[in-house]
Amino acid sequence: MERLTRRDFIKLSAGAFVAALLPKSMFGTEQKAITGPVIGVAHGDPSKLVSAAVDAIGGIGTFIKDGDTVCIKPNISLAANVDCGATANPEIVKQVVRLCLDAGASRVVVLDHTIQNPELCVERSRIEEAIIDKNKVSLSTISQERQYTEIEVPRGTEIHSVKIAKEIQKADKLINLPTAKSHSATGVSLGLKNLMGLIWDRGALHRVNLHKAIAELGTVIKPDLTIVDATRVLTSGGPGGPGKTVTLNTVIAGTDPVAVDSYTVGITQWYKKSFVGQQVRYIKAASDLGLGEIDIDRMDIRRVKV
Repeated sequence: MERLTRRDFIKLSAGAFVAALLPKSMFGTEQKAITGPVIGVAHGDPSKLVSAAVDAIGGIGTFIKDGDTVCIKPNISLAANVDCGATANPEIVKQVVRLCLDAGASRVVVLDHTIQNPELCVERSRIEEAIIDKNKVSLSTISQERQYTEIEVPRGTEIHSVKIAKEIQKADKLINLPTAKSHSATGVSLGLKNLMGLIWDRGALHRVNLHKAIAELGTVIKPDLTIVDATRVLTSGGPGGPGKTVTLNTVIAGTDPVAVDSYTVGITQWYKKSFVGQQVRYIKAASDLGLGEIDIDRMDIRRVKV
């Protein structure tokens, strides 16, 4: 390495001083720091997607601490063919479970209130593949009303109270793990919609303004982390299929439920059309309630190829 002489140092210092006095426009457009929610987007090798997406937003240790009890809410609500995209990819659920255990979680509960026969939903979703340590990991279909406790919804206009799973009230952390798919009633089913699988009477939300009710549910059930399984996406015929399934091999992670959903809407077409978060009524309703950021331009999106 060449030695920097005193004369060279003086030249460099003088140049830096002059540069500091020149208008920033001479060096190109000034970049403004994005201060909005951070979104991790991993694409590529399905076996590495979850850790890559979560690492992009700070790593699992940011969310899960030693000794935590963690609830993971995937979508296994329907007795559908696992490959069509109507239910969670068991490999993605397994990766989330493993991350939690590696972070020191003492207990992990994978749970969903299935719409169809619980045993058939478990069988066809292959969700039991995610139960990698039977001493620390359990599966619950929360199919009994005694497994729920009624709570008030203080900000609710469509729903004033709701019975939610006791497990999530006892847990230290909640990870929402939706499957990105189309839905006949709401257009798409993503993170906020996935929370309906944590209440006893989801039919009650269909008897009022469903979109506002989903948003209001988000005021009382607040996941610590949302991880969207977009490995294979049912872009039509949802929620149960059959329909068009596209393979995206993508996982999206973030702590802002509105931001995660709004970003995910734009990753593919739905019903052969492109949409943004503002056009999905329950995402817009959640944004109006102040539950998160809906404008993608205000998000810090960190994309990772694995």
